[in-house]
Amino acid sequence: MTDIPHIVILGGGFGGLSTANELRNSLPSSQMKITIIDKKDWFMVGFAKLWIINGTRTFENSIGNLHELEKKEINFIQDEILSIDLQNKNVKTKQKDVSYDFLVISLGAVLAPQKIPGLVENGFNLYDHNQLSDIHNKLENIESGKIAISIMGMPYKCPPAPFEASLLIDSMLRKRGVRDSIQIDFYSPAPITLPAAGPEVSKEILELVNSEKIVFHNSSKIKSVEPNKLIFENAEADFDLLLAIPPHIAPKIIYDSGLAKEPGFIPIDRDCKTPFENVFAIGDVTSLVVTENKAVPKAGIFAEGEGIVVAKNILSKLQSKEECELFDGKGGCFIESGRDTASIIEVDMFSHPEPSTSISEQTSENLSNKHEFEKERLSKWF
Repeated sequence: MTDIPHIVILGGGFGGLSTANELRNSLPSSQMKITIIDKKDWFMVGFAKLWIINGTRTFENSIGNLHELEKKEINFIQDEILSIDLQNKNVKTKQKDVSYDFLVISLGAVLAPQKIPGLVENGFNLYDHNQLSDIHNKLENIESGKIAISIMGMPYKCPPAPFEASLLIDSMLRKRGVRDSIQIDFYSPAPITLPAAGPEVSKEILELVNSEKIVFHNSSKIKSVEPNKLIFENAEADFDLLLAIPPHIAPKIIYDSGLAKEPGFIPIDRDCKTPFENVFAIGDVTSLVVTENKAVPKAGIFAEGEGIVVAKNILSKLQSKEECELFDGKGGCFIESGRDTASIIEVDMFSHPEPSTSISEQTSENLSNKHEFEKERLSKWF
């Protein structure tokens, strides 16, 4: 180890920013060097994408600039990561080699629309920030027909978000006075709306979308997409506009380095350690299994919590302490109704004997809390 330990964080999302800020708030730059590497130089709270789609927000007004981390003495390298050499403690980017004492992998999940034949040619990717304004324009111009929202792989990021998208789209069409001539169909491979949240919360979400005449089709496993047609394993369906949540995989460098097996994610325990010394993994790039059929959901709030755990575990190690912090598995997601209210889905993944989930009433206060949540993250991290 050099005189000052170097903590390298791959990815400037919820997990990476939370880890870097927690570390920097605990130790000054004279005692620890922190570097974040990301190929993009901005951070956005995921749910702002839906506001860009419905036209209440622009991309420019929804991002934090990763270059501003330098003010906090957190180094930022904007570059593409080519490989991770776990044996020699080295990360190779296009421009340089970066050696580390501690590595935190927070690269998120990669959207893989190419895994579904015909999707790229015939549908939009609801989660791709490059497609948001095109989706907005389509929704502003559609006068009649069928809109299909289709979840095409599990697990996916922000489990309530596609349902929220359907409600906000319903609201847009109502405001334009065209909702009655447009059908909204929602297709999911799962038997219920939100398997991670369990049957009770799933039923409430089903009632919420049904109350806006959005039709939920369960157990609809996609095979391929043709022009204006979805081909499922056991059925077909027509659409005029397709908004897809494509399958998610880990970045290729994760498979190349042997940290995960394709098409899965890095397996971790509650201490967020990997089998490699001083290498941690957090957030959407990981899989933290809770019960046989449940894992911690892929959502920013969980990556943020895991980031704090990792920061504390790195500090313990530097101070030669024995303590090991464990992730508590608690978090919440907002679900907006499209009627100026929102509810909060609260999750406790490690409660006994079963993970517990609850959903609050739809209130305007919850919608304010949602805006506040975003503001708070952008102001405390940048």
